[in-house]
Amino acid sequence: AAELEPGIFELTVPTGGGKTLSSMAFALNHAVKHGMDRIIYVIPYTSIIEQNAGVFRDAFGELGYAVVEHHSNFDPQKAHLEGEDLTRYELATENWDAPIIVTTNVQFFESLFDYRASRCRKLHNIANSVVILDEVQMLPVEFLQPCVEAIRELTEYYHTTVVLCSATQPALQRKDEPNFRFNGLDIPPEHRIIKNPRRLYESLRRVEFSFLGDLPDDQLAENILKYPQALCILNTRKHARKIFNLIGEGENTYHLSSLMCPEHRSRTIEEIKDILAAGKPIRVVSTQLVEAGVDIDFPVVFRAIAGIDSIVQAAGRCNREGKLPEMGKVFVFNTSELPPGYLRRTAQDALEIITVFKQNFSSLEAIHKYFEIHYWGQKYLHNLDIEDILGKTAESLTGLDFPFREIGEKFRIIKQGDTYPVIIPYDSGAEELIEHLRRQPPNRQILRALQRYTVSVYRNEFEKIRRNLEVIKPADREDFIFPVLVNRRLYHPKLGLLIDESDLIDIDESII
Repeated sequence: AAELEPGIFELTVPTGGGKTLSSMAFALNHAVKHGMDRIIYVIPYTSIIEQNAGVFRDAFGELGYAVVEHHSNFDPQKAHLEGEDLTRYELATENWDAPIIVTTNVQFFESLFDYRASRCRKLHNIANSVVILDEVQMLPVEFLQPCVEAIRELTEYYHTTVVLCSATQPALQRKDEPNFRFNGLDIPPEHRIIKNPRRLYESLRRVEFSFLGDLPDDQLAENILKYPQALCILNTRKHARKIFNLIGEGENTYHLSSLMCPEHRSRTIEEIKDILAAGKPIRVVSTQLVEAGVDIDFPVVFRAIAGIDSIVQAAGRCNREGKLPEMGKVFVFNTSELPPGYLRRTAQDALEIITVFKQNFSSLEAIHKYFEIHYWGQKYLHNLDIEDILGKTAESLTGLDFPFREIGEKFRIIKQGDTYPVIIPYDSGAEELIEHLRRQPPNRQILRALQRYTVSVYRNEFEKIRRNLEVIKPADREDFIFPVLVNRRLYHPKLGLLIDESDLIDIDESII
């Protein structure tokens, strides 16, 4: 397939099937064949960028320096970058002038629609590149049509190849119905890199699914404890904490959520991997942050009802390496802990699929049907371009008044102002960075390093903990404000940042 002309390609590989290196191998061969300048590997979450960039560096050996990470959590100090190397890295992240760029959906797509010079400096280097969109099903639904149009524009006019990678390929093809038209992508059959994905899925099938129906929290905790090694994935941080507490805080019981700073999460994941490798008992309760590429392997996974794509991704953490003598077990269950909005809608769509396909709800046919409902169902028809980005673009074509600023401000995958950062003095490295903030204004390197120790909270959560924070305002830089946690009892060694007042009660203090 790499010999074919540039355009849109599709790589459909089940979780654990080697998609990361397979897509890179295709991209390298394709770039050499067609004289392309670079490969841009785009991932939905910062939580797995370091892992994938590390895989590429290991694969390239002496040429590993060619891999440049561009995301908020990258710490040049940990990568031992200084002097000229640090300068080259900073320039490369500004304009993507490097052979291999590893970045996020946010960086990639927001740059395409932005109006600010700092974001636009890299645009010319996207041309004549191979762009790999990993976990393409994670494209934001509310901006799906603008994202599709951007992909089409790049491939038709800028000698760019885009590879759509997923274990659960979304339904992005053109759709023309009497009551709805989706201007999707035309992917020639020969551009499907895996010619028979159904056969590949069957040969790599490593788990069996069971739908348990309604499952109260106490029964869920009991079921988890029946298995020596089990992972439970839930939809909210609140629910994850509740189930963790029901299981009991044993030595080998772990929790993962975004209320843990990235450094804390990374260390916890490494501990989990070590325990699994040693074959010791372990139970982990997590939010969905483990689903997108986190390389852990459990014999049993419990998944609260969610979109079919999320369920399949969760299954990728079960018998991932195929070492079990029998199939891994994935249990899907109903829960009352479903927040309104997107998560509830995807769960309802998944229940429709489970009703029709029964235990085969992870089949390629079921996945395709799920995305048809998810994208094209009547209740979503007007939500594929929620900010009317394409409408505003079309209006400007008759004149010269193109609304660059308005479109740039409206195309935000992560809405500004929704969350507030809190810096956690997690270890000595964090404490040194915090002390630096007190002495002088931060440079870009310090700001990047601080991302490793930052937890984002919603406004109401920020207000709850405000009295436990120190707000640092560096001298001569009134535009920088850094909330730092000073009450260390608010940061639990397993749960991370504690928000509710009830979480502050120390067991020893509650004994009269």
